[in-house]
Amino acid sequence: KMFRLQNPQMLHMLEKSLRNSLPESLKVYGTVFHMNQGNPFNLKALVDKWPDFNTVVVRPQEQEMTDDFDHYTNTYLVYSKDPKNCQEYLGTSDAINWKQHLQIQSSQSSLDEVIQSLAAAKFVGVKRSQCLLYMMPKTARKLVPFLLENKNFGPESGRPKAIDQEMFKLSSLEITHAALVNKFWHYGGNERSQRFIERCIRNFLTTCLLGPAGTPVSWALIDHTGEMRMGGTVPEYRGQGLVSYVNYFQAQALENLGFPVYMHTDRDNKFIQKMSHTLQHILMPCDWNQWNCTPL
Repeated sequence: KMFRLQNPQMLHMLEKSLRNSLPESLKVYGTVFHMNQGNPFNLKALVDKWPDFNTVVVRPQEQEMTDDFDHYTNTYLVYSKDPKNCQEYLGTSDAINWKQHLQIQSSQSSLDEVIQSLAAAKFVGVKRSQCLLYMMPKTARKLVPFLLENKNFGPESGRPKAIDQEMFKLSSLEITHAALVNKFWHYGGNERSQRFIERCIRNFLTTCLLGPAGTPVSWALIDHTGEMRMGGTVPEYRGQGLVSYVNYFQAQALENLGFPVYMHTDRDNKFIQKMSHTLQHILMPCDWNQWNCTPL
């Protein structure tokens, strides 16, 4: 069985320990960081042993996971120092509820074999997404300075190009904007994803640009793991650098609060990769992984 870390002191120790395993522990580190900032998504952290843990699973509490088909809520974040031997812990019934539609996220590709073989044993179908993982420059300087050793950044570089400030106003998202965000989110477009987006808007800092009509034309927000996600620009305003602008200001605002800031993008999304290059995001040596699991 896995052991739940109940008190704040343990969670702070866990955060500190995960920090030493960056960047591979990034998804779990970011989540635990936000648990220590008030835990708005009501998550719990499980470890195989304490304090010298090998495997950590962060997941919602049971009372949050009432919809068996809601994989946005039924999300598990996993990090293991010993990916080869963490199978028995991930397979125990109290760690992951394999009877539900769920997703597992991790910045460790080495977990793929374990998750695939567990899913086969539990009669669960798996669809894996593997994406590029980036950390924002200020966060990287603080958390993984060793990854910046051979990079030369000029003092003025890494800023977005100016936009027409008469036409666009920097603002934050309202709950009523969730439908718009959901419409353009690659992983969204349904009722459950919209509920998830509403929850993120309600609980976390968001940034958007309001267009001439006073509605958002470009936006950025974070999820419960602290990752910048669900960003987008409405089609008629694309190609003007708005998403770079929004991303830059959202990252700055989060970093001013002391949050670690990171994001992922699809390997085929050359546009966002170009933006990341311009804004000097640091490409991580590990991947962003998501396994979508469906009981057969």
